[in-house]
Amino acid sequence: MLDPAFAFGFANNFGLFAWAALLLSLFVPKVRDFVWPATQYAIPLAWAALYVILLAQGLPEAKGGFDSIEGVRGLFANDSALAAGWLHYLAFDMFVGTWIARDSVDRGVHALLVAPCLALTLMFGPAGLLAYVLLRAAFARSAETESAK
Repeated sequence: MLDPAFAFGFANNFGLFAWAALLLSLFVPKVRDFVWPATQYAIPLAWAALYVILLAQGLPEAKGGFDSIEGVRGLFANDSALAAGWLHYLAFDMFVGTWIARDSVDRGVHALLVAPCLALTLMFGPAGLLAYVLLRAAFARSAETESAK
């Protein structure tokens, strides 16, 4: 049986290291060949495996469901289901963060502009994605205006 508190703590601590490496990859191209596959695939897939284990442990004991906010609250009253939910966030945010980093490099968006988007993605997932997509759109318009001159 996987201890939910251990899985939660380990994933959080390892996740901070991985996010630091992802941020570094914006500024140090030499690390990208190692960091990007790790943060886009290896780490989210490892968290996905832990997620499945915790979900399998927690759902049979959990009281609740996905049909109402009260039901979801009931699911997350179980520590295994709660830790699984947290790993769900960590895995998807890391995957999205890596997409942001890769896309920004491909499009030539300056790392100093992208770094706050990564920080937002780490802390507030969808808000960071929204910020990057808006930045990307503004950058594309700026590049079109420059090329038209």
